[in-house]
Amino acid sequence: MSLDFSPPPSPPHTPLVLFDRPELDRLLRLYGRMVAAGDWKDYAINGGDEAATFCVFRRAGDAPLYRVEKRPELARRQGAWAVLGQNGLILRRGHELEQVLKVFDTRKFRVVE
Repeated sequence: MSLDFSPPPSPPHTPLVLFDRPELDRLLRLYGRMVAAGDWKDYAINGGDEAATFCVFRRAGDAPLYRVEKRPELARRQGAWAVLGQNGLILRRGHELEQVLKVFDTRKFRVVE
């Protein structure tokens, strides 16, 4: 009788989706501008198997006000980048981060309390 203590086979490794340094720099510059304007107060960054997410909050305990998602699997179809509102509605989607972040340049998206 022999006991085999070998670990179970692991599933194939999928790389995490993360923000590159220039992408993160652009997101943090936007965040700083909006904090200076008094619109945003906090942020969170998450990297996962399918998407990297940058969330911004009005207050630390609230649900995210906006989410900027990077999903490389959609890069050839709809575009890897998307800005989602608080209710999950896609406000803008595109292939380039700069193009997608233009949604915050317009004055129609002001925070109303």
